[in-house]
Amino acid sequence: MPISENIARVREQIAAAARRAGRQPEGISLMAVSKTFAPVKIREAYDAGIRLFGENRVQEFAGKSDAVRDLRDAEWHMIGHLQSNKAVKAAELFSGVDSLDSLRLAEKLNATAQQLGKKLPVLIEINLGGEAGKSGVAPNSQELDDVLKAAPRLEHLEFRGLMTIPPFTEDAEGSRVYFRQLRELRDQVAARKLSAVHLETLSMGMSHDFEVAIEEGSTCVRVGTAVFGGRPRK
Repeated sequence: MPISENIARVREQIAAAARRAGRQPEGISLMAVSKTFAPVKIREAYDAGIRLFGENRVQEFAGKSDAVRDLRDAEWHMIGHLQSNKAVKAAELFSGVDSLDSLRLAEKLNATAQQLGKKLPVLIEINLGGEAGKSGVAPNSQELDDVLKAAPRLEHLEFRGLMTIPPFTEDAEGSRVYFRQLRELRDQVAARKLSAVHLETLSMGMSHDFEVAIEEGSTCVRVGTAVFGGRPRK
């Protein structure tokens, strides 16, 4: 099926989920996860109206960034685990980093953004399932508290909210408890009234569970397969 038709179907699903939750579809951003897909596919999505793209690897996006540089109003976000030794390149390449998971990484991103003379939007990634193989800070952890308390001095970062990737379940309903936990954590952090931490974004939900995520308050869904189709084999 053409990418344009995939996108139209996903937008219909977003609108239906929003209606079920008593929300406006306009308040939910659709991020097309373009990792492993060639620039020609990205252009198809762009031509169909997508302006927000997510990439998982710095090196991969660096290799195709020149081919999509002319898509002037597109935003490119880093959504995969970011090693601190790649923070400099990430700050140069991306419009935002949605997978901030340590104070050390925050400090490196801030220093690079300062050198570049830019403000870099970030989301704090939360590991709600406690999975050792996944990045993200644990909810209510010291690391999370350290990042939040450091926000005022990290003047070249814009803290915009939280992101999570819950443990995978075949049944989308299995993700609901984690999406609800992220929303509740957002509310707890908001209650602290931290002046440098803004929480307008809850990035949660992927191709198989984004409708449940919207019902639980997601403001940005990260959709790859449902937009682009199956990923190419290596």
